[in-house]
Amino acid sequence: MIVDNHPYEVNQEGHLEIGGMDTVDLAEKYGTPLYIYDVKAIRENCRAFVQTFEELDIRAQVAYASKAFSSIAMVQVAKQEGLSLDVVSEGELYTALQAGFPVEKIHLHGNNKSIEELSMAIQHDIGCIVVDNFLEIDMIGKLLEKYDKKMDVLMRVTPGIESKTHKYIMTGNEDSKFGFNLQNGQADEAFTKLFEHPYIQFKGLHCHIGSQIFETEGFLLAAEVLFKQIAVWNEKYDFVPEVLNLGGGFGIRYTGEDSPLPLNQYAEKLGAAVTDFASKLDIPVPEIWIEPGRAIVGNAGITLYSIGSTKSIPGVREYISVDGGMTDNLRPALYQAKYEAVIANKADKEPTGQSSIAGKCCESGDMLIKDLPLPEPETGDILAVFSTGAYGYSMANHYNRIPKAAVVFVEDGKDQLVVQRESYKDVVKNDLTYE
Repeated sequence: MIVDNHPYEVNQEGHLEIGGMDTVDLAEKYGTPLYIYDVKAIRENCRAFVQTFEELDIRAQVAYASKAFSSIAMVQVAKQEGLSLDVVSEGELYTALQAGFPVEKIHLHGNNKSIEELSMAIQHDIGCIVVDNFLEIDMIGKLLEKYDKKMDVLMRVTPGIESKTHKYIMTGNEDSKFGFNLQNGQADEAFTKLFEHPYIQFKGLHCHIGSQIFETEGFLLAAEVLFKQIAVWNEKYDFVPEVLNLGGGFGIRYTGEDSPLPLNQYAEKLGAAVTDFASKLDIPVPEIWIEPGRAIVGNAGITLYSIGSTKSIPGVREYISVDGGMTDNLRPALYQAKYEAVIANKADKEPTGQSSIAGKCCESGDMLIKDLPLPEPETGDILAVFSTGAYGYSMANHYNRIPKAAVVFVEDGKDQLVVQRESYKDVVKNDLTYE
């Protein structure tokens, strides 16, 4: 049975299932709020990209953007599926190392990398650093000379493409904190610093045009812009890129308003475009790198909550409150993200009205979903919110001193705790007394 166009089953008791497991039983076993991931769905999303490139006989690296959800267990799944890994901090890199991820397949991003982050990356011989600014070029060069090492790098550029997405998550247009601008000559200046650097091995270009993108036109236009610049450098410096990284941002379905493409279509379109552009320029086809994060884990995850108090404002709105909110899912408060949900223990019941889902934080803006069709909600019911696998746990916070929720993986009818629920002792563990 498809639940509100989400691929979850309803069992004989009328309860929502994920990965062959009853969500009501999982809520009772692990408590709420609770993040649950269907590992089979994660694997299928990984393979949609990897296998498509393999079938097209195109050299590619699919790098999981770990900012979407980083944990040791998640990184291990990415490793099992043959993915590379995109990290943007010492913390994400440390997690990857603790998970035993192959260092040669780790790529370090970030617009303000510290000496400590760069040193950690270089000392562990990671596969690539994506250079974002001029200061970083100088720091990398000095560190490589100090350690007498060489490092593969890509140069991040802003191609001037405005993706059809929320303005807060558009990163490829000219006015961006990320990368070197192609229009004002900064990319040319950076190129000259990188191309013949004695320690830096300049492999190619990187761009990222935004997030939650439902079409391929923006990616194809970005590739065209990059190849126009490559043509200039090819003629002037005989430059031939080994790698072209077109970023991520592939959209997923959160609500009925969203119409994402099948994941394999992104790989097919990008592969065909890069092959065509390289052929026209008469250079070898560069290895294509992409960085899906949300597309790997977003629809694979749900969050369970226990329903507490209810409030009726006649003629205005019906409220139900849950035991989580902006501490475990910041996206609705941060940029008005929309979600769908069902009552997990009444998943076979038809809606009888609408309720707005309020979080428990002391903020008027802590609203998870507005006017959600539901059967009659009761205190103690379990609410399951769909498509929370990306940027839920990774953005979780301690506002109001609320502990972070647990994370459970389910696969083949088995459940496993992969991130423990925090205790109040965990929340105050770094506090010191004042005397």
